[in-house]
Amino acid sequence: MVATRNHPSTFPSPDLTPSKATAPRPKPYPTLPWTHTPKALTLLWLILSLPLVAWDSGYVIFRPHTMPGGKWHQPLYTPYALYSTVDYMYGWPAYESGNGFTLAQGSLNVLESIGYLAYLYVFCMHGEGQWALAEGQRRTIRGGWGGLACLLGFSVSLLTFSKTALYALNEHFSDYRYIGHNSLSRLVFLWILPNGAWLLLPAYMIYAFGKDILQGLSIAGGDQGSQVARATKPSSSPRASSKSEKRNTVSITSKGLVPTKGD
Repeated sequence: MVATRNHPSTFPSPDLTPSKATAPRPKPYPTLPWTHTPKALTLLWLILSLPLVAWDSGYVIFRPHTMPGGKWHQPLYTPYALYSTVDYMYGWPAYESGNGFTLAQGSLNVLESIGYLAYLYVFCMHGEGQWALAEGQRRTIRGGWGGLACLLGFSVSLLTFSKTALYALNEHFSDYRYIGHNSLSRLVFLWILPNGAWLLLPAYMIYAFGKDILQGLSIAGGDQGSQVARATKPSSSPRASSKSEKRNTVSITSKGLVPTKGD
């Protein structure tokens, strides 16, 4: 007959009372860097469009001197001799009828240009990095100045898009009073394509600036693990590696529940 080992007649009951130790708080995400880097297309568009908008505003504001036959028409505003026959809003019919829409639109052009120049000033004075258009080599704006630049760029781009859309809608709801006399080919090449650029490029800029603004707000609000926040391409991962984290576990022994530390 095999002898059994001596042991207490009954096992001690385990202590099942909840542990008083508080669970460790999750580690906060490390602060992610947020910067604003202008898109190359945005910079190219501003370089090209600002002189053209200044030229156009000068023509509208100083009419009739800049119109055909005016003392300032040649040589600076000679191309408007053709365009004023395509779009009568720039020609004598609208001016002689006292239509103020063209001048109102030209006044907004001035406000628009001031906004874009303010954006470029912040970019030039407070940006860091090289003067280049290549990806990864462009100047970057950090902190509050970056936020101000984004706000300026988004607001003024929205102004440009809305102003141009209003100009086109005004023609539509006026039964094409000022452009309806053109042939289709003439209308496409001399009115739709030139004015369409002031819709497409500002729409792209609204998207680009808006995306940067959403990234900054997501990080500032602590939502650093979202897809929007991760689009900032931080230098390090926002989450700590699970291998480096130590977790508390509980094992059952003859003495009850004993917390142990895992790897």
